[in-house]
Amino acid sequence: MIEVKGLVKHYGSKRAVDNVSFTVRRGDILGFLGPNGAGKSTTMKMVTGFLSPTAGTALVNGHDVTRDPVAVKKQLGYLPESAPAYGEMTVEEFLGFIAETRGFRQRAEKAARINRALDLTHLQTVRTQTIETLSKGYKQRVGFAQALLHDPPALILDEPTDGLDPNQKNEVRALIKKMAAEKAVVLSTHILEEVEALCTRVIIISQGKVVVDETPEKLRARQPGARLDEIFRTLTSSEV
Repeated sequence: MIEVKGLVKHYGSKRAVDNVSFTVRRGDILGFLGPNGAGKSTTMKMVTGFLSPTAGTALVNGHDVTRDPVAVKKQLGYLPESAPAYGEMTVEEFLGFIAETRGFRQRAEKAARINRALDLTHLQTVRTQTIETLSKGYKQRVGFAQALLHDPPALILDEPTDGLDPNQKNEVRALIKKMAAEKAVVLSTHILEEVEALCTRVIIISQGKVVVDETPEKLRARQPGARLDEIFRTLTSSEV
């Protein structure tokens, strides 16, 4: 569903992403991990077509992001970090804007898409509230709702549970797990318990390079008895 081929990104003389390659199949929940500044968000922005790669490319459901970024965006639901949205709009107005941008302009279909997204993310009670008045957790759910609205075959989620309380985190994790049966999911997170609870595969990136691409079980087997955060620190140390 997602095939990343040798992605490279330079910012001046800095090589932020260095020949990153991986694949994600339908049914996978890929945990994409790394310390701050490792290149996670930059990689995700290149896969989604929001940044142009210096070299390499990515395919999403057969569409090449460097040749046809619009077709790639149709195949993806993308939740960027911090879930940006238009604060002066109500939740319903914002999702209506997203629906029309996605091509759902007939009233009945547009309303059905909005209601489905509101139901999935438990936002019905704040549908008429302006986004700027919402808590951080609710704003995050609005971002998740817009990513799901067009029912895409692939999801790229950058810190999807950021700012949520424990109950909300459990709801979002359950939703991701449910949807993953029919979708390919890439999940960037710094919450290692989320990786253990959700992910079928783990990629760890450090200094722009992939240092691990394996199952959580194989990752834990590297240091039997060690906590996942201890293994993570070992793999992303400056000596790797």
